[in-house]
Amino acid sequence: MNICLYGASSNAIAKSYINPTEELGAKIAERGHTLIYGGGAAGLMGAAARGAYSQGGKIIGIVPSFLNVDGILFDNCDEMIFTETMRERKQLMEEKSDAFIVTPGGVGTFDEFFEILTLKQLGRHSKPIAVFNINGYFDSLVEQLKNAVHKQFMNPESFELCFFTDNADKLINYLEYAVKEPEQAKIYKDLK
Repeated sequence: MNICLYGASSNAIAKSYINPTEELGAKIAERGHTLIYGGGAAGLMGAAARGAYSQGGKIIGIVPSFLNVDGILFDNCDEMIFTETMRERKQLMEEKSDAFIVTPGGVGTFDEFFEILTLKQLGRHSKPIAVFNINGYFDSLVEQLKNAVHKQFMNPESFELCFFTDNADKLINYLEYAVKEPEQAKIYKDLK
């Protein structure tokens, strides 16, 4: 399975976020999955790539050409695909992936999360989305989404289109289950 991972690119992130993401990358590779991500060497993107690389996993980086600057990109990708724009990058990541993981991040990560969630809500894809809620990073987002449902800006079914967990094994289990049995993915979430 090709798993797209979105996440922060900053080097200023605490080890309490870096270490679990590196472990997640390692688990993705151990289970025989390919990591598709933004190609960065730093932050949570770099952590996931280092983890996957440590276990001999296949890594595909997709990055706009303007970010091809010394020290920014992970040197050990099996394949590095360069695009002209960020928009093209996101489209290729979506097309090449069977599932999505969102790790903590800033504006770019939120943009990627909401775009992929919106496309799923609109029926443009049916691929599973899992959010890695390390250290409760996404707790306030969960509350905001619940608030949107409560105030009828979002239907309850839209909230069910992604899976939030702080456990890497549960996250990957969910993606594997949801890819095999997309109509039954809610059952797995209810069993957590």
